[in-house]
Formats: sequence, C-alpha cells, structure tokens
Amino acid sequence: MNLKSILASLGLFLFPGLVVAADSLFQDSQVIDGIEVAKVSDVFADIYEKLDGVNWAGKNINVAIENLESLNPKAHIAATGERVVLVWGDELIANYPYPAEKNWQEYGQITTALIMHMREQDSRLRSLRDVELYDVVVNALLSGVDENGSYIYSKDMINNADTKILTSIGFDGGRDERGNFRVTGVFKDSPADVSGIHEGDIISEINGQRVSKMTDGDISAVLSGYNSGTSKLKLLTPTGNKNVTLRRATVVLADADIIYRGLDGDKGGILEIIVHKISDGAVDIINEALAKHSDATGIILDLRTSVGDNEKAAAKLAGLFIGQKPVMRIAETAFDELEVVPGGEAVTEVPVVVLISDTTRGTAEAVAAAFYENKRGVLIGTPTAGHSRIASLIDLKNGGVLELFNKSVKTGLGNVLDGRGVFPLVCLSNIRNESQQEVFFLNVMNGEFNAHDYNKDTKVNVKSLRKACPKITSGTDEDNVSMAVSVKILTDKQIYKELMDL
Repeated sequence: MNLKSILASLGLFLFPGLVVAADSLFQDSQVIDGIEVAKVSDVFADIYEKLDGVNWAGKNINVAIENLESLNPKAHIAATGERVVLVWGDELIANYPYPAEKNWQEYGQITTALIMHMREQDSRLRSLRDVELYDVVVNALLSGVDENGSYIYSKDMINNADTKILTSIGFDGGRDERGNFRVTGVFKDSPADVSGIHEGDIISEINGQRVSKMTDGDISAVLSGYNSGTSKLKLLTPTGNKNVTLRRATVVLADADIIYRGLDGDKGGILEIIVHKISDGAVDIINEALAKHSDATGIILDLRTSVGDNEKAAAKLAGLFIGQKPVMRIAETAFDELEVVPGGEAVTEVPVVVLISDTTRGTAEAVAAAFYENKRGVLIGTPTAGHSRIASLIDLKNGGVLELFNKSVKTGLGNVLDGRGVFPLVCLSNIRNESQQEVFFLNVMNGEFNAHDYNKDTKVNVKSLRKACPKITSGTDEDNVSMAVSVKILTDKQIYKELMDL
C-alpha cells in the first residue's frame, strides 16, 4: 500500500485535530527528551537557508523534507504543498501545514517536530545528541545529491585536523558504558573518513569476529599496524548496518612520503613518491625530492590512498611533471567551468608509473587523469573512486559548518570524473601472481596486449568494469604486486614505450 492509499484509508482530512500550526510547535528554552527543541529548530532553519543558496554542479539539488524518511524504512513522509504528513508503518503520527515559501523558521520547526516524533519510534535516533542529529538530518536532506555532505560542529575541528598524526585506519574509539566499541573521533581524509565512518558509530564485528568477544588489546592489534594491513568492519550507524573494508594508512608525518630505491651498479634508482593528501606541503616535499634524486631513472607516484580538495596544489603537483597544460576544470554550476593550469614548467622528464585505487579520490583523480591525457605516465592499479568533487565550507550561525561537495572536478580536457573515475591501463587485480605477470609482460613485448581504453569509452558500464577490475582487499598483496609491476615497467624501456604508445 502506498502513502496516498494509507492517508485515504486513515481519513486524514476527517481529523482536523491532528493538524498543528508550525509557528506554535515549540516554546523558547523548551527541552524535550534532552533536546533543546527551539535551539535545534533554529539550526535546522539556518541549514535550509544556506542550502537554498548553494550552487550545485552537475546535479539538481532538491532539498526536501520528504527525504527525512530515509532515516527509517518504517517512516513515510509526504509534503503535498498543503500538508507535511508523517506515517509510521500504517499509523499517522504527525500532520502539519506546509511551510510558506522560504520561511526557513517554519521549515526548521517542522523538521524538528518530525525528528522528535521519529525518535519516539526509533531507539537509534533517540540515542543521538543534538550535534549528531544535525549530521543525520543533513545527510538525509542531501540524500541522492551529496552522500558525503556533513555537519561539522566546530570550525576548529577543520583547522586542527591536518596537524594530527594518522595511525592505523584513521579513527579513535573505546568502550562505552554498555560495553560497545564506539567511534569517538575520525581523522579527516583518513581511510575511515573516506569510507563514511562517523563519530558515534558502533563497531560490532572486526574481520568476522564479534567485538564483544574481543579484548581491547585484540582490537588495538587489528586496527593498528603497518601499511599493508586491512580490516573488515561491520558497523551499526544511526541509519543502519554498514560493512567496510579499510586499508591501514602509514603514520602520516607529512602529506607525502619519499622512498629512494637504488638499482644495481650505476643504473640510478627508483624514486617512490607516496601522496597521502594533495596539498602545498606535499608539493614542496615532492619538488625537493625531485631535485635531491635527479639521478632517478624512474618514478612511482603512489596515489592509491590520496585525497584532497585543493585545486591549486593539484595543479602545482601535476605541473612538476607535465608543465603548463590544463590539469582539471572546476564546475560550480552546470554552465560555468574554471580551467586550472600550472604556472611553471615541468622539472623532470623521467618515466613515471602512477598507482591508483578505489581510495584515490577528489583532486587526486584529476592528477591521475592529467598524466593519462598528456601521455606522461602509465596508470596501473584499479579504478579510482569516482568521487571528484571539491568541498565548500559554509558557516552556520551556531558556530558549526556545513561541508558540501558541490563543486565538480573534470579532467583538463573536460571529461567527467565524478561518478565515473579514472581507469588504469594495467589492472593489477588481474595479474596478481608471478606467472600472470610473466604472461602479461610477454604479451606487451610481442605486441599482443590489446588494451581497451576505457577512459575514452564514455558508454562503458562503470559498475561492470569495476567488477572486471576489482579492488584488492589484501594490503600486502597489493603492495607486492604494485611494486613488482612498477619496477618492471620502469626498468625495461621497451615495455614502458609499448605501454605509453597504446
């Protein structure tokens, strides 16, 4: 039975007593179930007003109260233009006049009222503090537009996040009063952050083992360690269960790490550049490394866990290798695009292999695409995330911030990245053992490697392609195969030339 049928069967318009005026819902300083409802309503009103003024590239933004029903499958909300109605299962539990156009105070009041009704029915929502409610509601309002949009309760969190040292998979946690292992903090741009883990989420299982049966030492040993480790987590979140696989990040003392591997004899060496975040700091580190190791005969640019939303830093980084050529285009509306071009000349012409994976996202995807479009390096790995957007930070009156990924990043030639990603020329998940690698390189040498350029094929089914070149869930396996294949490509000039000429 659909919502319209439910309302008809309930005889909605025969019960005028259910209708409540929006401007008389709450009194100042009123507290209901631990929530200062008038204060919360004011925050929601501010959020609606700010969202209404946001330009959104490539997507039609329709911020609607109806999207709140995504918080629980039993909730059904209809906003008809005259009424806002909440039905829980088959029971009508709220009915309000629809807010006047751009009357954000009424929008905030009704949103709060609906949430309070839903809290009465849903224990998970009832457990949320007001700060957590804002994030949940923002995610619901942006459902289908920006799955990564979020509410940040203090701007200081953003200012301080980049100075933290990341260990393990990127979050802090501990046992709460009920013995649950709850996430207490997520480091910005870490694997946990990229995978959508939030403060307050409960970790119920790790690698198939229930957390309730693990000691704190067991949990710490699983979540912390070297770069090659992976963890499979099952989470309980305010919006339901969630399964994620996270690759541990190295201890990040800077936004980029440098490793120089000398070759036998006087053959120079391989310069490995691991980029954690596209930033001005990373550019400085890379520029210094290129000058220091000018004898390098090959470069591995590792973007597998690289993130970032700084387009200027991305241009500088790519410019070190490709010079003054378009790196990306930034679109804030469907009609206007800003071309981003490095200001300086390339500082090296050394052959490059670029490593990418499903956790390569943001401006890092544009950097990878710049190497591809300018035939400056061989892309190997697995398809990138396809989340190529830049965040806007919008201040709220209560001191909080809305982080919205409303600016779309395209390649330098104007090709779409968001929702699509960048595809490697060499799929590492299909050549994971030595025999497969031997056959692959033999085919390249014999001219029998018939690669299909999926970056040019705009009609390709992205989901099918990701299944054909799946992410590698073992960090050790991924590290070993990526290093073996990269070194082979960079130390054999014929193989490198064959791959670049495809």
